[in-house]
Amino acid sequence: MPKPRKALVLLEETPYYHCVSRCVRSAFLCGVDAHTGKSFEHRRQWIVDRMKLLADIFAIDICSYAVLHNHYHVILHVDTELAARWSDHDVIERWERLFSLPVIVQRYLAKEAITQAERDTVSDLLIKWRKRLHDISWFMRCINETIARQANKEDGCTGRYWEGRYKSQALLDEKALAACMAYVDLNPVRAGVAETPEQSEYTAIKERAHQCKLNPDATDESNAPNGLLPFAGYPHQNMPKGLPFRLKDYLELVDWTGRAILENKRGYIPDHNPPMLERLQIDHKHWLFMTQHFESRFKGLVGSSYALKAACRKLQLRRTPN
Repeated sequence: MPKPRKALVLLEETPYYHCVSRCVRSAFLCGVDAHTGKSFEHRRQWIVDRMKLLADIFAIDICSYAVLHNHYHVILHVDTELAARWSDHDVIERWERLFSLPVIVQRYLAKEAITQAERDTVSDLLIKWRKRLHDISWFMRCINETIARQANKEDGCTGRYWEGRYKSQALLDEKALAACMAYVDLNPVRAGVAETPEQSEYTAIKERAHQCKLNPDATDESNAPNGLLPFAGYPHQNMPKGLPFRLKDYLELVDWTGRAILENKRGYIPDHNPPMLERLQIDHKHWLFMTQHFESRFKGLVGSSYALKAACRKLQLRRTPN
């Protein structure tokens, strides 16, 4: 029997997770309806805006995203240390940006006299909210429920908008993270809706490429578009929070990969491998396979053999879920 999705979230092993949500209706709900010609492109921006709002509320960062016509991908980084540092009032303020506060918490904030039992109730709520504010399932729920309500209201209908479950993959090491990011960033190129990554609408890679053009001399940390986790360079002591790669190397790798997987250039391999492939010690053929078949080839856990075995021991799995 397959493990439930929450059982494959192993924060002591990795903070990085790839999530995918798909629409259930037959029409392209975020694109142009082929039958009526009506455009729903604005709904893709709804999803991007909602993601970034939630990243500002939750202790969860966005590493990459791509919003296509009938599904979206997002790679998330869970910052458990940030959630632990929040004061109780920080937790309440963040939760209130999402949901109405119970009367007892409003009384607590107003410093009204409350009993010890009521204080215990408030304390229990804060523990629950703090946990939810760095929980991937709650993050995805807060995206999907809001978008579904907006779309159903616009369509004048009711019913399910998304598939019942989003898919999730734990990215256990740098190789898995890099391959999954490239897979997500190149999704529109593979789908044939964009010729190059920087032309891909509603993607993190377009935002990052545009920001680099605006500020070519800026550091990786300061060159992150609003709402996206910055690149922090390769792992080193006193490393700032961010993705463990150099932005320049990553953009070069994505460009190289995109050229190689285009239909009219399939099999195209330049004379040199990008520096990131050399550093990660990934064969270029294996890399191209991973970045084209990441979802179908890998299931709940993605990483090296050693990382997979360690994660399976923690999860008490007899075999890897791939």
